[in-house]
Amino acid sequence: MESVIAGKGIKRGFPVAGGGTFWALKGLGLEIMRGQLAILKGRSGSGKTTLMNILSALDYPTEGEVFFQGKNIAQMGEKERGRLRRVQMGFVFQSVALVPMMTAYENVEFALRLAGYRGNRRERVEECLKMVGLGSRLHHLPQELSGGEQQRVAIARAIAHRPEILFADEPTAELDTNTGLQVVKIFKDLAAMEGVTIIMTTHDTGLMEIGDVVYQLEDGEFVA
Repeated sequence: MESVIAGKGIKRGFPVAGGGTFWALKGLGLEIMRGQLAILKGRSGSGKTTLMNILSALDYPTEGEVFFQGKNIAQMGEKERGRLRRVQMGFVFQSVALVPMMTAYENVEFALRLAGYRGNRRERVEECLKMVGLGSRLHHLPQELSGGEQQRVAIARAIAHRPEILFADEPTAELDTNTGLQVVKIFKDLAAMEGVTIIMTTHDTGLMEIGDVVYQLEDGEFVA
């Protein structure tokens, strides 16, 4: 299998009063392959979101290297990292942040415009909304959709431009257990159908069995 993203010796420190350093990450190494659903599991404060921010080029490691398709993104300039996030990465957050005055279709199509997508936008939007089970809800506004449906629109928006990797930070935190399981199943299906690699953070132990690989964090370190 082809490695999509890998980290070596990732450390992230934050200055504290008195001149010391708080180490949120303490020298982590990982490798995630194409088409895998990888889960970063841990309690609040364990370091999982900090790690995701570094892997997704939203933050820099204090020490260590992060390789995305063989390129060390920790050494890239901000302009190059911004293009990487916009074109080759997709993001789903706990808060879906849909544009309230845009329909499901318009929210996804707008994301394609921002990414500079050059294919047939209408076909791709409809395809993505069908993939997440919303083929009949294209013209509904966010307030006309349930929380789970809004999150599915956010997923369609995140994968529409065909990213290599999708980052999902606590995407089920605001959903009930059954709806959360449906969302994670969509991730699994997308990995199979689209070949996209997915990294998801969660503290929900009920989702662990669905992941292809699970990294559990405690106090900035991986544990068995």
